[in-house]
Amino acid sequence: MTLQDEFKYLVGGYYGVMEMDEYDLKVYVLKDIENYIRAFIEENPIPNFDYKKEAENIKDTMSLRTKLQDSLLVLYKINASMDLVFMIKARLKELDKIKNSS
Repeated sequence: MTLQDEFKYLVGGYYGVMEMDEYDLKVYVLKDIENYIRAFIEENPIPNFDYKKEAENIKDTMSLRTKLQDSLLVLYKINASMDLVFMIKARLKELDKIKNSS
């Protein structure tokens, strides 16, 4: 996995957690993910890579399903609450049901 790919899934995971409005402590998890992303960028600078542009692209073009899947990876890395992990897995199952019924 390249550094760009890792950055993409970290940012995708951030936006996946943003979609979890039913989780009351979301703001704290988002801050933890943001700090993790900042540390990643600091430790792994990517030459000639526009982080902000890439983050906007991920926000606008990545599917909700992919964002949620990425969030599971990120939550594991930051040792986040299992409650949130279970909520995201349930949301993914709902998306599968919707997809399969149409």
